[in-house]
Amino acid sequence: MQACYQVLVGVELDWERLEEVVARAVARARSEEMREVAEAIKLLAGYMREGFEKTFKILEEHGRRLEEHSRLLEEHSRRLEELTKVVGELKVAVGSLGRRWGRDLERMVLELYRQALEERGVEAGKVEKFVYTDVDGRFYRRGARIEVDVYIHDEKVYLVEVKSHAELEDVERFYDKARIVEKILGRRAEKLFIVAVNIDKEALERAKELGIEAVYGAVIE
Repeated sequence: MQACYQVLVGVELDWERLEEVVARAVARARSEEMREVAEAIKLLAGYMREGFEKTFKILEEHGRRLEEHSRLLEEHSRRLEELTKVVGELKVAVGSLGRRWGRDLERMVLELYRQALEERGVEAGKVEKFVYTDVDGRFYRRGARIEVDVYIHDEKVYLVEVKSHAELEDVERFYDKARIVEKILGRRAEKLFIVAVNIDKEALERAKELGIEAVYGAVIE
């Protein structure tokens, strides 16, 4: 208790010693006036002691609450860190799953239109994924990743874009990407194919204008 008083007022207070001194002063007071002063000092000392004790209890309670808040904050921080880690791992898992699903979907669509592709000189089972990263921006944009399906037969290159639903933007992007891939390979593509389960009417018309052969299941008006 005395240690707390020392922090509050900058000196160490010995309440027992103080009360003893005040009591002795009251006992020795000869005049009524001096006795009243001594009694006042005694009363003041009592108030001071009571005040210090209450203050100490308040500070002690605040300290306890602060420790509890610190503990809760530390626990929340730990849980947030664990949650962030889990979310990061989930993103990686979902991304990986999405890529696998994308590849599986492409294979499924190619297999679905195997006969139509073979009639046009493309063996669906031999279509391979071509991936190129333009590190120095020589062919496209620095660091750009370019992906396209490629079929090579009799030294002829066929470029293929597979979609579940082909829109106008898909056709435009595929055409631009094909021109870039031709520069990378250093050879002209024999044919460009866009293979889709469904294709928008405007996308089909644009494909014809650009010389892209479309293999599809249905046209969406």
